[in-house]
Amino acid sequence: MKKLFIACLLSVFFIHSVFAQKVLSRDERMKWWREARFGMFIHWGDYAELGGMYKGYEVGHGGEWIMNRAKIPVAEYQAFAKKFDPVKYDADAWVKLAKEAGMKYIVITAKHHDGFAMFKSNASKWNIADATPYGKDVLKPLAAACKKYGIKLGFYYSQAQDWNNPGGAAARKVSAEGWPNPDSAKIDAYTKDHTGHWDPAQTSSTMAEYIDRVAVPQVKELLTNYGDVAVIWWDTPTNMTDEFAQKLQDLLKLQPNIITNDRLKRPNFAGDYKTPEQKIPNLSELDGKDWETCMTMNGTWGYKSYDHKWKSPEILIHNLIDIASKGGNYLLNVGPTAEGEFPQESIASLKKMGEWMKVNGEAIYATKASPLQPLSWGRCTLKPEGKNTILYLSVFNWPADGKLVVPGLKNEIVSAKMLAGGVVLKTGVSNDGVTVNVPANATDNIATVIKVEVKGAVASQTTNPAGKMKTGALD
Repeated sequence: MKKLFIACLLSVFFIHSVFAQKVLSRDERMKWWREARFGMFIHWGDYAELGGMYKGYEVGHGGEWIMNRAKIPVAEYQAFAKKFDPVKYDADAWVKLAKEAGMKYIVITAKHHDGFAMFKSNASKWNIADATPYGKDVLKPLAAACKKYGIKLGFYYSQAQDWNNPGGAAARKVSAEGWPNPDSAKIDAYTKDHTGHWDPAQTSSTMAEYIDRVAVPQVKELLTNYGDVAVIWWDTPTNMTDEFAQKLQDLLKLQPNIITNDRLKRPNFAGDYKTPEQKIPNLSELDGKDWETCMTMNGTWGYKSYDHKWKSPEILIHNLIDIASKGGNYLLNVGPTAEGEFPQESIASLKKMGEWMKVNGEAIYATKASPLQPLSWGRCTLKPEGKNTILYLSVFNWPADGKLVVPGLKNEIVSAKMLAGGVVLKTGVSNDGVTVNVPANATDNIATVIKVEVKGAVASQTTNPAGKMKTGALD
């Protein structure tokens, strides 16, 4: 009895210590995120078992959307989960690779729109521990690995759409976007009359009941069972109301220093940052708000066996630099297989990005947006250094004449050197700005970084209109 009492006291102490965090201001909460610049998105669920295929067809917009796009009945879809057994899942290897790639945080799909929870949940048996032969929570080992490697952990949660738990919302998509279903006309008529749903089982409860029965308790589970949660990444507020959103928002008090995106319910629940999807905003769209581009490495989020449209490491690195030069974060997606492995193409690209970041990460982490006009040869990031300023010039197109012109820069140069190796470079001043005399050849065939320190603050050459940044879709 005494041992039980002591165990209870220790448990209470542990819970208190985890959640008795100092409440930070918004800028204090956002500090790590603004400095991180680079994170990993992981779209993984039971849908990986199908790999984007249904009845022998490649389903348009398949991957994690396959149930909706193919209009798969609830009972049939749930039967597929009985084959989902990711025995090759290795959380330690995943997080280690993210760290080696230079990523500072991970956001994983705890529950996507099909309602399948990748964690043990008491709110619904439709979860990996209860509905699959694997029978285990995959988020707990991921949380442990993130703690081990010093990576922040975030959870994606589909708060509104849920195609398996009754009462969840369903964005209406026409059958023609999926596969050549002979019953398309009948199904489309049904979804039109039933708020996007295609199976009567989906509407046997109300959305209000779904929010109270599934969404609220599951988000509470995520915020209490996995230690510190850095981010909640809401998605598609289909049919959400302010009342529903407030119930979820109130749960964030469990993790007072958490950061959330802007997809809980617009416009009254703006979150902490905007989420342009598959797109890097142009300069005219920037509006001074925090933002993060989420993007796939190929053409899909969840695993599709036939998607081989992989972006090259050069494009991925250039994207990262471009985003940092505009003051944003890059959340780069991986879609693991049904066995629990990252595709080899993703691994190869992440390792290549890691090689570049190991040498040049200083030009990305904790930097601010470029103060310069658009540069024909590459991008610029900025970092205050006492009373001076450091400009990191990431050169994509190496000057053939050995002269890199930094247009419009008027500050006195303190020093200029190659970031890799530290070779000191000579500079000159002209009416066009500053000229940096560079070696005949670039040291990196993707992006060579030159570190320039100048006196004082660098005046912004860009006007910052009240741009309208395109963020994630509502449904």
